[in-house]
Amino acid sequence: MRELTAARDSHQKREDISRGRRGLVIVNTGNGKGKTTAALGLMLRAHGRGLRVKMFQFLKHESAKFGEHRTLDALGIAYQGLGDGFTWRSRDLENTASLAQHGWELASAAILSGEYDLVVLDEFTYPLKYGWVAWADVQATLQARDSLMHVVITGRDALPELIAFADTVSEVQPLKHAYDAGIGAQRGMEY
Repeated sequence: MRELTAARDSHQKREDISRGRRGLVIVNTGNGKGKTTAALGLMLRAHGRGLRVKMFQFLKHESAKFGEHRTLDALGIAYQGLGDGFTWRSRDLENTASLAQHGWELASAAILSGEYDLVVLDEFTYPLKYGWVAWADVQATLQARDSLMHVVITGRDALPELIAFADTVSEVQPLKHAYDAGIGAQRGMEY
């Protein structure tokens, strides 16, 4: 208790911390589980505070009804599936790339529209990594967005340029995963 009390008493609030709201670019990347889950948590928090939120999912197809979709539907939170499933299962990568490009056009329009306070670009690092969407276009949209708008980008292998541009970057790394022990994906946990 003495250590805790001493740490509490020595804590100094920084004087250079800004007050008020400012739009952030947040990136959740890395090989661990929980990147999308963290973004969904931010969406729920923002929605609970009256912010207007929308999620664009770049891998999941538009008719997907995973657990998060059922919850977002129940809460009246907007989302849109833009992909055709996991890229490593795609039978037509040209079509997958085309879907990603079209998805970016929709997401970019939403970011610039002023209709939302928070937009999540789920699994968006993949279209960037594969060159299906140009980083220069993404950067231009992020720079042109309203100064109060937040954008969250998830997925593995975030581009170094995206990491440098972002305000907050979290790297999720696995220490242990059930899959490695032979436990497959489970309803309500992974989907």
